[in-house]
Amino acid sequence: MRLLGVGRGAWAGACAVALVVGALGVPAVAAGVGGAGEGPGDSAAGVVGSGAGDVGGVVRGVGWAVKGTGKDSRFRGLAAVSRSTAWVAGSKGTVLRTVDGGRSWRDVSPPGAVAEGLELRDIEAFDARRAVALSIGEGEASRVLRTDDGGATWSEAFRNPDPRAFYDCLTFFDSRHGLAMSDPVDGKFRILSTGDGGRSWEVLPASGMPDALPGEAGFAASGQCLVSAGSRDVWLATGGGAVSRVLHSGDRGRTWKVAESVIPAGDPARGVFALAFRDRTTGLAVGGDYRAGQESPRAAAVSSDAGRTWRPAATPPPGYRSGAAWHPYGRGVALAVGPTGTDVTVDGGRTWRALDAGSFDTVDCAGDGGCWAAGEKGRVGRLERSERS
Repeated sequence: MRLLGVGRGAWAGACAVALVVGALGVPAVAAGVGGAGEGPGDSAAGVVGSGAGDVGGVVRGVGWAVKGTGKDSRFRGLAAVSRSTAWVAGSKGTVLRTVDGGRSWRDVSPPGAVAEGLELRDIEAFDARRAVALSIGEGEASRVLRTDDGGATWSEAFRNPDPRAFYDCLTFFDSRHGLAMSDPVDGKFRILSTGDGGRSWEVLPASGMPDALPGEAGFAASGQCLVSAGSRDVWLATGGGAVSRVLHSGDRGRTWKVAESVIPAGDPARGVFALAFRDRTTGLAVGGDYRAGQESPRAAAVSSDAGRTWRPAATPPPGYRSGAAWHPYGRGVALAVGPTGTDVTVDGGRTWRALDAGSFDTVDCAGDGGCWAAGEKGRVGRLERSERS
């Protein structure tokens, strides 16, 4: 979608989070952590949460340890492989990779993407060497790039030939099967499919896709407008139309069913910006109005039936949120991020409480409990505990 700078147009629950994260054995944060790209909410020790009023104290020092990247790109693409390994992708064709928990970052940007200043808004990584990145935009600006050697070299796997298409997000079910989605073409969202790890792609037939609403599109805000769980289930988030909706496919994108979400839309800047499914039935949706200063009521919703129905969060985040991720430890623990802060839930998304006030656009958690967030001005953080907690 041409938005976001490019394109168209009781605290007992929070204490439980501290216990959950602490049980991971996450390394303590050393004083002086942080660096290039730090912004509002960063503390002197680099633990964002400890600087957000009394919130850091409530969660006993759990917060984002900002990792200096030395870049000023805005990173909306993020792939958390583990506590030590993560990839970020963003503006100016920039891709970075760390394999030491963010102590150092290697610039592995595709040379062509840098030369053309491509907007890389999504990246999916299988390990420290294999990753697939998506650039967004009209026509040929939408591309899929792939690396097998940790970013030393990249190959272009797909270049969009249709000027009417605008790809927003991609997702993978496993290391071979994946999908990418475009805003509607001829009145329907377009789905791109790969069965060989992203080396080749084909457009799926549109016959199984419901009609789009007037003005409806996806948001290329965090790489989470298209998400999957398990081997065949995938969900697509929308906004911009009269209502925001969530589409679900149980056959890897061949046929879809659509449900109305409870997150307000009715404007090109409002809708569902990100989805996160813990399994094939339990999901979260976050969003709102991305424009600064605009209210975002009912900015989160939950589903327990694979997205067929959605219920508003009883206590939603206080503003627009663009990214969400389930924590792998603790069935009800999840994070939501946005320009005005991070919120946490420990009851499966029914209630949210502030964790810190730092700005991030996207968040992702790896299977070993390593949670990362990324956003503007080169900001990347890892969820950690401070020695002061």
